[in-house]
This record gives sequence, structure tokens and C-alpha cells, in this order.
Amino acid sequence: MSLFDGEPEGPKGRLLTAPLAERMRPLTIDEYSGQEHLLGPGKPLRVQIERDDPQSMIFWGPPGVGKTTLAKIIAETTRASFIEFSAVLSGIKEIKQVMAAAAQAAELHSRTILFVDEIHRFNKAQQDAFLPYVERGTIRLIGATTENPSFEIISALLSRCRVYVLKPLSEERIAALLRRAVEDRERGLGMLELTADDEALALIASYSSGDCRSAYNTLEVAAQLAQEGNKLIDRSIATEAIQQRVLVYDKGGEEHYNLISALHKSVRNSDPDAALYWLARMFAAGEDPLYLVRRVVRMAVEDIGLAAPEALNLCLSAKEALEFLGSPEGDLALAEAVVYLALAPKSNSVYVAYGAAQQEVEHTRQEPVPLHLRNAPTRLMKELDYGKGYRYAHDEKDRVADMDCLPDSLRGRRYYQPTQEGREKLLAQRMEEIRSLKAGKRQKK
Repeated sequence: MSLFDGEPEGPKGRLLTAPLAERMRPLTIDEYSGQEHLLGPGKPLRVQIERDDPQSMIFWGPPGVGKTTLAKIIAETTRASFIEFSAVLSGIKEIKQVMAAAAQAAELHSRTILFVDEIHRFNKAQQDAFLPYVERGTIRLIGATTENPSFEIISALLSRCRVYVLKPLSEERIAALLRRAVEDRERGLGMLELTADDEALALIASYSSGDCRSAYNTLEVAAQLAQEGNKLIDRSIATEAIQQRVLVYDKGGEEHYNLISALHKSVRNSDPDAALYWLARMFAAGEDPLYLVRRVVRMAVEDIGLAAPEALNLCLSAKEALEFLGSPEGDLALAEAVVYLALAPKSNSVYVAYGAAQQEVEHTRQEPVPLHLRNAPTRLMKELDYGKGYRYAHDEKDRVADMDCLPDSLRGRRYYQPTQEGREKLLAQRMEEIRSLKAGKRQKK
């Protein structure tokens, strides 16, 4: 069942059979909602548009915040031809064709804005193809990306563009835009004579994760459902239309690393509630459980260490439980491990000590193994003093020999500095005891 009969046109010739998100797309800066930090009076992007500054730009932000819309508004405001280009569907051949057309237009004193959606999907060679045209001013490039431009866009192109960060829309703003769509008779759903509860619109907004396009799509489904009933979009209709939460997540993208960083740092800061939340976010987004297990095991050895050495065994047991039970039942085993890690005493002393030892190896001469530490399985080796002076600790009093095990040039180095946390406090006491025993034996010599 269609929401509309026939194919009537709205303002600017938009078909009212187009998706609601397309029909409600703002046409001017004043209609545009959000991004006040860029578009408010005197703000950087607003000034660039008003001055008709031709510099290319990159819009970086999550889906549904209006990157494409803003590019179209800039083209309309500056009276430039607008060419929309998808990095998903296009390659070098298409790039060159578009560039040739833009060059011809420039000769006729016509300006062209080339909008490249998902520009991060272009490889280095494809991005290189834009450079000469951007440098000559043949085109004004506006790229849109959901990924961090620092990692996804070549430096030569990035240096020729201004990067503007677009923020997710608030739930209150999205709810207000949904209300406008319900009431708008020219471009929205007004002709359907529907009513919508504030609670229902707020629910749709809360499940959109800041993605206005997603919220409009959900509202459109809710409108279809309401038409079949009493024309009221209430909480039950909204719930049915939502079906499932829109999760802002890309397993290979920046948000993936943002979330795992949040989980790790919550554990490190002994915050079990935050750790559980970020773990649940990653599970809900479809993260590979094995990846999460690997990261949790890393937390056990990096941040808990010898302060609670049983943490490593607990994490490995959680891995076995997860493999045995599968998801979602096994997820609880990992949640248990995460809570334990968050509450356990913390020590990164082994992590720091091993890093210091690695630095020593990398930046100092590779010293030969001292002779007394070498095995001597042959007569020649014995004649060369391999093993000479070695003292078997089990034959020594207190099972500690006064014997250096580092090369002479590194004698006295201390990499491991135990903390006073958890069980590591006992290890610190043991280390002092060993030093005292060795010192006592030296004095008796």
C-alpha cells in the first residue's frame, strides 16, 4: 500500500513518492538543523559559504547528520553545478570522465562542486586522480566520510582541504524534525491527517543513534502502520516500526576502535558498570566474540598482571565457556571476566618492565651470554670455560646463589619494579628478601 496516490510534486519538483528523508531534506542554510558549531553566525563553515571561499573540504561525521544535504546547500548558495559521485560505485575511469566535464565547464566560467560520498572507500590511486584538478581549481571537492580522514585520506589531498567535523543530532532535535515531517503538508506526511504522540516520536528518535535519515525511514514505516488503524502513531506503533536499534558501528572502522578503547579504559579505571556497558554495545553490534576475548586476555596481562595473576586463568576459562556455550549464553562468561578485571587490583609493572627490556635489546650492543650461564655438553666447550663458575641454586642455602645473570655491561639493571597492589606486594617483599640474601653472601666472601 503506498502512502500517496499518483506522483504529485512538491517544492523544487520533488516527487512526493520519494522517500520521506529525501523530501524533508533542507533546501537552505536556515532550514538546516544542527551543526551550530559550524553554521552559526560567525562560525567557520558559515563564513566560508558566505564569502564563497572556493577551498575544497571534507565533511567527517556519522551517518544521517546531513553531509550530503550540506554539500547541496553550498552548491545552491554559491550557484555552482553539483555533481554527486559515489566512491562505492565509481572508479578511475568515471573520475576522469567527470574531471574532463568539469574542465570544460571551467573554460565556460562555470563552477563545479564535486561531491564524493564515502570518499574513504577510494584507494590511494583513485584519490590521487583528484589532486591536479583540486590544485588548479577546476573543481571544488567536497568529500563525505564516516571514517577518520587522518587515516583514510591521503595527506596530499587532505592538506588541500578543510576538514569539518559534523556531530550526531540530539534526540530532542530529531524528535522535533519528526514532528515537522508529520505536520508538513507539502513535503511531509501532513496530507495523511495522522497524529503522533510525543512519546512515540521520542522513542523513534532515541533508537536512531543520531541518524536522522534512519529516524525518517522508521517514521515512514510507522505512518504506513498507522494508516491501517486509527491514524495514530503511538508507542506501540513506533515500537513495531523500529524493529531493532540502529547501532553506529563498523567492525573495520573508527567506531570499532573507539568502543574497544572505551571498554579497555573502563576496566583499567576500575569501573565495572562502564565496562559492562561498552561490552554490551560491542556484542549488540555483532562484534566477533573471539576478538573481544583476545582483548580481554590482553587486559589481564597488561593492566592486572601479577597483582592478581589468577585473572589470566579466569579470562582463558571465559574463552572456553564462550566457545562451549556459544552466543548469547556464553557472553555472560566474558561479562564475568570483565567485571573481575575491573575490580581486581591493577599493575602494569610487567608490561613496563618488558618494554624496558625490549628497549635495552634494541638500543644496546648484543652482549654475549656470560660463560657461567652457558651449557657445556662437549669437552671443547668445557675447555673454553663454558659453564665455569655456575652455581646451582638448589644446592645453595635459601636456594639463592650470589651470581649475576646479566652481561657485565648491564650488571645491576632493574627492569621489573613491582607495585604494592594485590599479590604483587608479596612479590615486592620477596624481591627485597632475595637482594638481602645475595648481599649477605657477598659480604661473607
